[in-house]
Amino acid sequence: MKEKVILGMSGGVDSAVAAYLLQKNGYDVIAVHFSVHKTERTQEEVKDSQTIANQFSIPLYSYCLEKEFQEKIISYYLTEIEKGRTPSPCPLCDDSVKFHLLFQEAEKHGAKYVATGHYASISSNNVFKTSLLEANHHIHKDQCYMLYRLSSEKLKRILFPLSSLEKSEVREIARKIGLFVSEKKDSQGICFAPEGYQAFLKKHLAHKIQKGNFIDEKGNILGKHSGYPLYTLGQRRGLGIQMKEISFITKINPDTNEITLGKFDNLLEDKVILENTIFHLPLETLKNMTLLARPRFSSTGFLGKVREENGVVTFHYFEKNAHNASGQHLVLFYENYVVGGGIIA
Repeated sequence: MKEKVILGMSGGVDSAVAAYLLQKNGYDVIAVHFSVHKTERTQEEVKDSQTIANQFSIPLYSYCLEKEFQEKIISYYLTEIEKGRTPSPCPLCDDSVKFHLLFQEAEKHGAKYVATGHYASISSNNVFKTSLLEANHHIHKDQCYMLYRLSSEKLKRILFPLSSLEKSEVREIARKIGLFVSEKKDSQGICFAPEGYQAFLKKHLAHKIQKGNFIDEKGNILGKHSGYPLYTLGQRRGLGIQMKEISFITKINPDTNEITLGKFDNLLEDKVILENTIFHLPLETLKNMTLLARPRFSSTGFLGKVREENGVVTFHYFEKNAHNASGQHLVLFYENYVVGGGIIA
């Protein structure tokens, strides 16, 4: 009897090729598609998912998770923005929404495994004798960063059919088997804000978006900004203000609606406090290791050590860097293994 697997189907080329590879390897594939709101675009994704499912003769179950997504992700995102932070909702969504649904469906259909079209690898045969995400792709394509919150117990039941493939290879497979999505563009930006994050914030945080002052480190007024939620820490472009020298946003004060501009050096930090942490190895073990910390998805990472004192977890960099923004996820690696992480306080 074939082993059942629940596959997250997005309507794109990655999950389509994942379906093909799973079938090729003898799995009984059941596809699940979910959307987070009802728009013309999401209806097209449902239609594409059904066409792909039909091509492989596999069942497709489609759900709209608008209510759950609003409660778990969008409300979190807006609350963080109101606090002047720079939230990254994707890692939380992957763990608490996407994979949560897939495992629910697995229980419903009696499936041992769940699968997605992520570019990620899982290592079970390692020195730690536990299941860990392992980054094997180019750092800007590998999606282990986004999946860092998935527990070792969940990883034991997850399959990533694209783990050994590059995007170009996936598209080539899609062309060879005649998939109509072989040239379909990857989704860009925040999934719940297809109109762009600024337009989304202007709609949902209109009461907070009011003109305020740009100030320098001493509190002197430099000019006007359009509302603090529309800016992020470290930003230097699109400020709408003429400065004699290159300036960066070094602080956002939501209480006063003031944004501080300063020099790049003012962004440098050698220590960050972490909240909402998750570790896949004992913290005592990690404290004795030199780890690579990636404070944002685009970062190649910085070496340092994790510490804990009186219940407060901190990461101490060996060298200062300017990549840290409160609300972003700092993901910890030992060699290529994802060993934990948390949200920068």
